[in-house]
Amino acid sequence: MTYAVIPAKDFTGAKQRLSGLLQPSERARLAQAMLSDTLTACAQARGMQGVGVVTCNQQVAEVAEAFGAEVLWEPQAHGHTEAVTFGVQVCLERGIPVMLTMPGDLPLLTATDVETILRAPVPPVPVVLVPNRDDMGTNALRLSPPDCLPLAFGHDSFTRHMALAAERHLAIEVRRIPRLALDIDEPEDLALFAAQQLPCHSLHVLTELGILARLQTLHIPSAREYLA
Repeated sequence: MTYAVIPAKDFTGAKQRLSGLLQPSERARLAQAMLSDTLTACAQARGMQGVGVVTCNQQVAEVAEAFGAEVLWEPQAHGHTEAVTFGVQVCLERGIPVMLTMPGDLPLLTATDVETILRAPVPPVPVVLVPNRDDMGTNALRLSPPDCLPLAFGHDSFTRHMALAAERHLAIEVRRIPRLALDIDEPEDLALFAAQQLPCHSLHVLTELGILARLQTLHIPSAREYLA
């Protein structure tokens, strides 16, 4: 069985790169909705031992608990890599053999996508990696054991994780999962998500706040064909 670790910052300061499009209160609402969508998919997926949200924020903790996730209280907020590393230590202390980690901003994520990344590789390899849509980031890692690979999230983390695996002679499998590959950082990501028109918490927030109309001014080539 696999334990999922999802790092989540406080909603208030989330998604700074969307500040040209969204007000702070709108970014906070969207961040909460995206975490809700991510946790919904994880809760519905089969084969999961549990889901832990790494945070030191009470509001984030309340959302995690509302969707049946465990709160992994991080002593102090640091970065994505540090939060996932904290989750690795929790897994090691509990004797959990396989860890999955994903960000909390995957509004298109479904239970089927989660099960796809949970599936054990054949032949067995210690590292399964899902890149983001431009191959510059790492949107999911399946690690067996949880500490087999040093973590290096951030800009160009896909390349860095591949290099770290090669340095340690670790076999790696890359899985390309379109819905899991779309995290929301830039206005283009948000427009691409909105164009899919898939019902979820995040789309409801965009509709309720009138953000969809703003997004229509952004030209995203082949946006509706993203999942085709």
